[in-house]
Amino acid sequence: MAEGVHSGVVQAAQVIREAAVRQAPNGINYASFGDNNFADKDLERMVQAVPIAIAGALKGKTYYFVPLAMSEARGSEATLVSSTYTPELGDQAICHRNVSHDGVEGVFISTRLLGDRFALAFEFFINVGHAFVDVLGVPEVFEQLAWTQALADVRGETSQDAWESRNLAIAPNGKAEKIDGKPVIDEKAKSNFLESAFSDSLAIYQLSLSVDFDYSELREREYPLLAPLALADRLRLVAKLFPPNPNYEFSIRYRRRA
Repeated sequence: MAEGVHSGVVQAAQVIREAAVRQAPNGINYASFGDNNFADKDLERMVQAVPIAIAGALKGKTYYFVPLAMSEARGSEATLVSSTYTPELGDQAICHRNVSHDGVEGVFISTRLLGDRFALAFEFFINVGHAFVDVLGVPEVFEQLAWTQALADVRGETSQDAWESRNLAIAPNGKAEKIDGKPVIDEKAKSNFLESAFSDSLAIYQLSLSVDFDYSELREREYPLLAPLALADRLRLVAKLFPPNPNYEFSIRYRRRA
């Protein structure tokens, strides 16, 4: 790597030009920059957790794991990257920024802002899930499953976006309505719900391949989590569509009540 990216705060475009990009066996391009607090082997293990069938939709992207990615001051849209972490710079950073430069679609992920392996992995896989949906959309079989669950009023959802758009789809005016016995559906909200639900499911599935975690760790106060059995049905379908790569295993374990 050139000397220029070793010191302080630099333009994201400079990192794109000068950082050494690696390609994981699944085909995903990624690079590590600065004091990002993660060992190369841990990053490689996380990136390689993306199933090959999903990675194929990400060929135009390169993921840059940096300490902090920030907006430049004074309203500029340029992205700055810090090679180290300080509380002051951390206040200016966000979880990720997308930067296009010289034909490269870069996704800069702030590893030091996220703090631990679980948070970093989830942020990465959420980005992967959204990128996949942007390119290839939502499989029809998943749409059928998720929408059937929604109409059955299964408890909770996988994210705030999925929760809000699902409610808007079924009750556009805050109240479920029917015409000739059939529910009135907001089709745009339905489409948003299905995209959110699928990208969430992709992220949670890949997270399960990368780290062991308890589903309750994803809990947020703004919305109720999707019921475990309903989530399990979604994840099993995703695993069938996108089998794990060699040396990765997908499994769902239910906690026994005492």
